[in-house]
Amino acid sequence: HIKLNRPCFVSANSSNEVSVKNLEEVGKEFLFPLVTKDSVDLLIIGTGDSPKFISSKQQIELSEFGLGVECMNNASACSSFNLLLGDLRKVGLLLL
Repeated sequence: HIKLNRPCFVSANSSNEVSVKNLEEVGKEFLFPLVTKDSVDLLIIGTGDSPKFISSKQQIELSEFGLGVECMNNASACSSFNLLLGDLRKVGLLLL
């Protein structure tokens, strides 16, 4: 296991540290450059040791953007990301 000190985004072809610090900052403007680079259509958000969820306003904004979003704890998020990536899904992982 690797301990992360900063939030990061990972997809099939890239990984980047990101400036977002909490779930409330996750929105279309922040995500657009990350998810369009690899044509991500499903974003898994790891929210730390315990699951937290985006607001209904964020959910609507991101679904109108054409992006499915799932929030879960970091361990589950990493496992789900690896499984879906192995199935060649267009998935991205945001770890906060």
